Amino acid sequence: MSSPFPPDFTWGAAAAAYQIEGAWNEDGKGPSVWDMMCRVPGKVLRGESGDVACDHYHRYAGDVALMKEIELQAYRLSLSWARILPEGTGKVNAKGLDFYNRLVDTLLEAGVTPWVTLFHWDYPLALHRRGGWMNRESVEWFADYTEIVVKALGDRVSHWMTLNEPQCFIGLGYDQGIHAPGISVPKRELVRMMHHVLMAHGRAVQTIRAVSPQPAKIGFAPACNAKVPATESAADIEAARCDYSRVPGSNLFNAALWADPIYLGKYPEDAPKAFGEDWEEPSPEDMQLMAQPLDFIGLNCYTGDIVRAGEDGQPVVVPFEMGNPCGTLPWLNVLPDALYWSARFLSERYGRLPVVVTENGLCGLDSVSLDGKVHDPQRIDCMHRYLKGLKRAAAEGIPLGGYFYWSIMDNFEWAEGYRPRFGMTHVDYPTQKRTLKDSAYWYREVIRSHGANL
Repeated sequence: MSSPFPPDFTWGAAAAAYQIEGAWNEDGKGPSVWDMMCRVPGKVLRGESGDVACDHYHRYAGDVALMKEIELQAYRLSLSWARILPEGTGKVNAKGLDFYNRLVDTLLEAGVTPWVTLFHWDYPLALHRRGGWMNRESVEWFADYTEIVVKALGDRVSHWMTLNEPQCFIGLGYDQGIHAPGISVPKRELVRMMHHVLMAHGRAVQTIRAVSPQPAKIGFAPACNAKVPATESAADIEAARCDYSRVPGSNLFNAALWADPIYLGKYPEDAPKAFGEDWEEPSPEDMQLMAQPLDFIGLNCYTGDIVRAGEDGQPVVVPFEMGNPCGTLPWLNVLPDALYWSARFLSERYGRLPVVVTENGLCGLDSVSLDGKVHDPQRIDCMHRYLKGLKRAAAEGIPLGGYFYWSIMDNFEWAEGYRPRFGMTHVDYPTQKRTLKDSAYWYREVIRSHGANL
């Protein structure tokens, strides 16, 4: 069987530090905003926390062995900023940094390439108390942290992502208040934080380029709810496409709002109107800082909307059919063509950089069956459908760089606690026993065929 995927296309899986590591206060680690959030009554389902999580901090060697068994080519991990810098700045915690050194070495020994995300939501509590992303100094705090990490790991790590889903850690954390730090600030402050986050991204890119001892591949991993045309008529395709370029309201959950400054060097034209008097225009120097050249387009995509052209040509959302397949979280409707259309529209808008699906997956209520196995046919079917869309993109010549399933193992799903299970590996939390699910073995066959069997 031949495969349309590029020869250097990477097959991987992902996880994040706070969601799996545990050891929340061991070996000198400082607290993060999520450590704080989990201690506020009512903020997390059933009062659960990441204190122990999957105990990956102590069990990483066994977890890497499972990655090798699945034959993953790469693992997307994130680093705990407060494990490395307990105060967010200043003195480095040698034991915390050593953990990541050991993890990277173990991955490489197993033939798994580490793709490192510098920040996946667990902001140091000490810096939050100094204003966090509202403080312009946050730009340099992040650059200093980046320099420490890249000098320590950059001789072995060549793939980097700066930030994971700024739409979520700003929109859910500082606007809706349902994620850490669990507050709601005025819109003007949200706009200012958005600028600072994107500037911090830019400074991190500059820093990686300056101090990496080897050539580095750099991107970031924004959230992107797909817009899928209801039909493949020219009108419906154009209606779906335009949603990747506009800001329909003062809503931070928007692809163009975060991606345009990075890839095009400017905010979408309608952003000032959307935010009205709360909008602050960055200086030309700040915009230039945001727009550092990247090596790939990251795409975190789970679901989205079906869109048709209205009578005026503007996009109209088509409701999902009753009984449409879905995950166990209310926002996760299965939308099989999401990866195809997102990859196509992002590539059209931002040029010929390869698109890397940095997250995609399905949450279920998986459990170990009487036969000792974990049967998750819905996840396999979902992955198959989404990857067929990505295969179509490859066949049409859309540049692609990789696919990372979320997640390598069941883990702490933020405010939803441990109920939703996204993993290809089942985790029995009381015993920490790992069991590869049917989906892990299915994915192994996809990797072995380089996607030809999809």
